[in-house]
Amino acid sequence: MKLGVVILAAGQGNRMKSALPKVLHPIAGKPMLSQVIDTAHKLEPDNTTVVYGHGGELVREKITSANLEWVLQDKQLGTGHAVAQAMPHLQSVDKILVLYGDVPLIRHETLVRLIESSADSSLGMLTVELDNPAGYGRIVRDEEGAVSHIVEQKDASPAELAIHEVNVGIMLINRERLTTWIERLDDNNAQGEFYLTDIIGMAVKEGVVISTARPDDMFEVSGVNDRVQLAELERELQRARVQQLMRDGVTVIDPARIDIRGNANVSQDVTLDVNVILDGDVELGEGVRVGANSILRNCKIAAGTVVKEMCVIEDAIIGESCQVGPYARIRPGTELAPECHIGNFVEIKNAQVARGSKINHLSYVGDATVGEAVNIGAGTITCNYDGAYKHRTVIGDRVFVGSDTQLVAPVTVESGATIAAGSTITADVEENALALSRTKQRSVMNWKRPQKDKG
Repeated sequence: MKLGVVILAAGQGNRMKSALPKVLHPIAGKPMLSQVIDTAHKLEPDNTTVVYGHGGELVREKITSANLEWVLQDKQLGTGHAVAQAMPHLQSVDKILVLYGDVPLIRHETLVRLIESSADSSLGMLTVELDNPAGYGRIVRDEEGAVSHIVEQKDASPAELAIHEVNVGIMLINRERLTTWIERLDDNNAQGEFYLTDIIGMAVKEGVVISTARPDDMFEVSGVNDRVQLAELERELQRARVQQLMRDGVTVIDPARIDIRGNANVSQDVTLDVNVILDGDVELGEGVRVGANSILRNCKIAAGTVVKEMCVIEDAIIGESCQVGPYARIRPGTELAPECHIGNFVEIKNAQVARGSKINHLSYVGDATVGEAVNIGAGTITCNYDGAYKHRTVIGDRVFVGSDTQLVAPVTVESGATIAAGSTITADVEENALALSRTKQRSVMNWKRPQKDKG
């Protein structure tokens, strides 16, 4: 079977009260539409077409996924009209899966279930039973339990409104039949729109058996109409992700206070304290501990490392058995070898720090190469920017850098050298040498501080 996917993403979303198109509002750190596209791509379809409208080119600009066809629905005349716009792009497929850009949490496994249950049918659909079905189209079945049609709420009779099984809009349809059915749609309804769901009645009249499948969780097929619903789905998604982490052997101190925004590959016996955010592609080795209120973004942290409270680590690689923080910022391009110590209020950017080196207090190390067993004292900075260009600092093995030192790049401090506290180093330092640049201390006796005039 050649599968085509059409994602309807043209709605304006007035209830979001936002200039941003609804499908671009993020959930788990990614636009809703991107979440749907990623799930669709897991099915490996032959074609994925996105129907967009409100927001126009901004939607196309922000969604950078590959292997997409784009179709503009200039006037939003209903779901049937939207699918009709996409049909010219789907002529080579056998079946068409209809998804929605504002139903962001549909699972790959659920879509596979729908595809498998509809293998011998020209039309399959997802349905759910709701305690409160208000707002949804109702699934009307005949005496034998077969689907006879779907009625939208505004067009439903009192008896139909009492039905609790509802349509969620996600359907798998034979392309040839869909082509015929769409041509016969009309807008003779309360909304004056072309409903895709009207093809159900057409299918029944033609004797087509309609297959149905259901998701495991209601939140998979919940749509977003306002920011309240968006926040509710965010919590549901986070709950599901955190529960999976805990089943995989991760300790989460408070499951309600952690966010996973991306792809977290977390090993056994990792501990995550409260208010930790894992953003992007994050990999945590066995036994890693992450302190409260830390943000890890696109980073790899090896086994046994401790990230203390209030740290930010971004686009960095941290080796085994390191200690980072508290209050440390590890910026892009940083690589820490095993057993490094990065302490409180230390910032590191685009630096490679070798095994066993320590930068423990109030220092900035940027655009630098630091050797093994180096000790960098408090208040040290690499002066790497001259106002136009960045320059590199190279520090050899076993170097001791005293507190309050400025290393003015480009500069090299060779192995075994010592930098006296309070020095400004502007020239290379030889191996095993002591470098200092201080004025001689003197004392002025009976010194009187300046005072303001009393008059």
